Amino acid sequence: MTECFDCDNCKESLYGRKYIQMDNGPYCIPCYDAHFANTCDECKELIGHDCRELYYEDRHYHEHCFRCFRCDRSLADEPFTCQGEELLCNDCYCSEFSSKCIACEKTVMPGSRKLEYNGQTWHEHCFICSSCQQPIGSRSFIPDKTDYYCVPCYESKFAPRCTRCKKTLTKGGVTYRDEPWHKECFVCTGCKTPLAGQQFTSQDDNPYCIKCFGNLYAKKCSACTKPITGFGGGKYVSFEDRHWHHNCFNCTRCNTSLVGKGFIPDNDEILCGDCSSDL
Repeated sequence: MTECFDCDNCKESLYGRKYIQMDNGPYCIPCYDAHFANTCDECKELIGHDCRELYYEDRHYHEHCFRCFRCDRSLADEPFTCQGEELLCNDCYCSEFSSKCIACEKTVMPGSRKLEYNGQTWHEHCFICSSCQQPIGSRSFIPDKTDYYCVPCYESKFAPRCTRCKKTLTKGGVTYRDEPWHKECFVCTGCKTPLAGQQFTSQDDNPYCIKCFGNLYAKKCSACTKPITGFGGGKYVSFEDRHWHHNCFNCTRCNTSLVGKGFIPDNDEILCGDCSSDL
C-alpha cells in the first residue's frame, strides 16, 4: 500500500509537484505562498517562494522593490541609509544631507575628518594655509578676509616688527613715535632700563629715563646742583644763566623763599630785601 504524500493544507497529492517542506509538513507552492510568504512593504504584494526577499527593520521587500527613494537605484547589494521612512543610497544621502567642502566642492562623507569654521566646511586635507599651502589640521590659524594662515606664516607676513630687534610682535608691545617695540626692547638710551609703564622723555628722538635725561641734558639747580627736569609738576626760576628749583630759590643768608618776590643778586648769592640792606 502506497504511503500518502499530500499537502498539509489543501490535502492534494504532491507526487510529481514542487513543494516546500516545513516543520509541520510539506506544502504545495500555492499554499506555502498563501500562508507563509511575507508582504512587500513597498508594493504590498506577496513575496513568493521564488523571489529573493530582503529584510530591514521588521520590513520585507522584493529585491526589485528595495530601491533608493530618490534615484530609484537598487539597494540590494549597496550601502544605504534610512532617513525617516525613506531609504537612500549613499550618493543621494550625501547630496541631500552632507555638506560640501568649500575648497574642492566635493561632498564631505559622513564619518570623515573635517573642519568647520564660520558656517563653512572643509575636508581636513583641504584646509590649508594660504601662504605655505600646508594643511593646518588641528593647529591654530588666523583668518584674514577669505584667506586662512597658520600662525607662523601670519606672523611672518602681517605681524608688526619691533623697531629695535626686527622680530615680530605677537602680543603686547609699546608704540613710540608711531613705531612698534617689544616692551623689553624699549629701554633708556643711557642706562638701558626698560621704559614701558615708566615716565620718560626724549632727546634727538632717543628715549631716556628721567634720571639719565636729567644727568645728561637738564639744567642744573644753582642751589642743590641737581637736575631740573620739570617732571611731576616741578617748577623752576631762571635768572640770567642760572636756574633754581622753586623750593631751592631762597635767600642765601636767611633761607627765606624768594619765589614771587624781589631779590638782589650779589655775585653768586641771591638776597632778600632785608639781607641786602645789610650790605
